Amino acid sequence: MIKARGVHHIAFSTADMKKQVEFFSDVLGMPLVAIFPMHGVPGGIHCFLEGSAECLISFVQLPEIADIAIEYGKTHAGSGSLPSAPGTLQHLALVVDTDDELLALRDRIRSRGVNVLGPMDHGMCRSMYFAGPEGLSLEIATSDEPVDPKHWLDPEAAAEVGITPAMMERMAKPDAFDRPAEPVAQPPYDPAKPHMLYPKPVYEQLLAMSDQQLWDATRFSDPPVK
Repeated sequence: MIKARGVHHIAFSTADMKKQVEFFSDVLGMPLVAIFPMHGVPGGIHCFLEGSAECLISFVQLPEIADIAIEYGKTHAGSGSLPSAPGTLQHLALVVDTDDELLALRDRIRSRGVNVLGPMDHGMCRSMYFAGPEGLSLEIATSDEPVDPKHWLDPEAAAEVGITPAMMERMAKPDAFDRPAEPVAQPPYDPAKPHMLYPKPVYEQLLAMSDQQLWDATRFSDPPVK
């Protein structure tokens, strides 16, 4: 079945890329694999650190970010048990393969002077919690086996957020999708749907472009270092 099968990368805003890269590299052992001017964004710098070949952590530094204040309860949660604004990242959980690796990484983090709480047993995983630079709420987790929906789809919890049993069954088994012979056309603009934030004329122009036109206009395939 065609589906999104995981996270390629997750990107955080930063006012201090050097500090973030130092933390994720030295404290968490993730190698820096890319840093370059952000494609199509004047003044932006983009970097990537590798958890695995298919899992990257990214930071974006733009000149304006330094002027935006961190506000706990709005821009940041501060921990895995506290709120932040809708649509913001409440916490990030990274993964290791075994309990031994979890404990080894706990000791590595603590050896760098960073406090760690855990591990804690959540049944579906064992986790530990700590903070990163600029207010990041971080977790490391490990599991013995995939999450079993039979045991972890709680109808009472679902009902609290407005999900009925019928809806939960549908969400647990999304409809299959067979790619048609011809590409699906860009749908008409619908204000009720989610949209990216662009100046209105720019967004209208982007939506009016064909997929090939957009591909040709936004190619940045050459690496910065040759």
